[in-house]
Parts: sequence; structure tokens; C-alpha cells
Amino acid sequence: MEILRFFVSTGWVAKVVLLILLLFSLASWSVILAKWKELGSAKKASEMFTRRFRKATRLNDVAEFATKYRTAPLSALFQAGYAELEAQVRAVRRRSGGDDAVRLRSLDGVARAVERAIGAEQERLTRALPMLATTASVTPFIGLFGTVWGIMNTFRAIGATGSTSILTVAPGIAEALVNTAAGLLAAIPAVIAYNHLLAKVRHLRRRMDDFALEFLNLVDRNFS
Repeated sequence: MEILRFFVSTGWVAKVVLLILLLFSLASWSVILAKWKELGSAKKASEMFTRRFRKATRLNDVAEFATKYRTAPLSALFQAGYAELEAQVRAVRRRSGGDDAVRLRSLDGVARAVERAIGAEQERLTRALPMLATTASVTPFIGLFGTVWGIMNTFRAIGATGSTSILTVAPGIAEALVNTAAGLLAAIPAVIAYNHLLAKVRHLRRRMDDFALEFLNLVDRNFS
């Protein structure tokens, strides 16, 4: 109730600043919670998929259960590479008259398919993270604008009344400090979450690069 009464007593500029900061804060927290859940699920699903992939004896078996791990980036990489592998094998068979030879036409083609999948998965994993970066960089300046406006109101009150008593300067100074605090409260969680979530994305990217090499080496040994 005290916060509500203070908000009502502030000027219209301070109200706009505080509302903007509140919207930024709510948006950033929604992104934080959603991405935390998404990246955690992606890591867990990727670990489960990797264990099953290494235990499988045939790529056909992996293709059957890969679709069950929809949140795993590694599953998307495998499906992209396997689809290109199947397409090349079918093309080789057609050109060779339909014999049972299972040969790879171009390992580079499979590598390019996997690389495209890596790019798509990284874009998916980093989606909405720029919102946190924007919040972290913009909200302190929005709060600073409210701070400057509150100080201007303080000097305006001093000029109008000719008094520097606490009753004259307190409202403007309080308004300025609240705007500063609100800007920091919106920015600090966004900075911490952005760095932490970006580290998770980088970890998953390294896992994708390692899996891509492992998959391509397997294809090269068995189909070249």
C-alpha cells in the first residue's frame, strides 16, 4: 500500500518511467523462466539421446527413437544428417541400377546438412535472449532519466518556494532515488540471467559440434 500511495503521488513522468521499467522487468523475468526451462530440458534430452545413440548398433535404430527427443538439439542434428545420408544412398542405388550397394556420394553434403541444423538449433536456443541484453543495457538509462527529472522537480520546487527545507526537497529526491532503484532492479537480474543462459547455450553448442564430428566420423567409416 505504501508503494501504491507513493506511485500515485508521483508526477506523470515518473509514473511513465516506472511503468516502462515494470514492463521491462516482467518481460525479462518471463524470458528468464522460459529459457531456463527450455535449456535445462535441451541439456537433459541431449544427454539421454547421446547415451542411446552410442549404444545403438545401426543408424536405422537411432532414426526410430530420435523423434522422441524433440527438445534435444543433438537429435535434430542427427535427423538432418541422416536424411541427407538416406537421400545420397538412394541416389547412388538408382545410378548403379538398383543394386544393394550402400555407399555415400559426398561426405561434405552430410556435413553441410549437419552444419545447417547446428545453425538452426543455435538460433532456436538463443531466441529471446536479446530481450535480456536490451533490458540490461536500457533500463539503467531509463531509470537515470527519471532520476534527472526528479532532481529537476526538486530545483523547481526550491525556486518556487525559496526554501531548501526537507519538506521542499524530499518529494523530488525520493522520486529520483526510486527511479534509480527501479532501473537497477530491472537491469541486474537481466544481466546475471543473460550471462548464465548464454553460457548454457555455449555449452550446448560445444556438445553439438562434438556430436557432429562423432556422427560424421561414423558415417565416413561405414558408408565411404
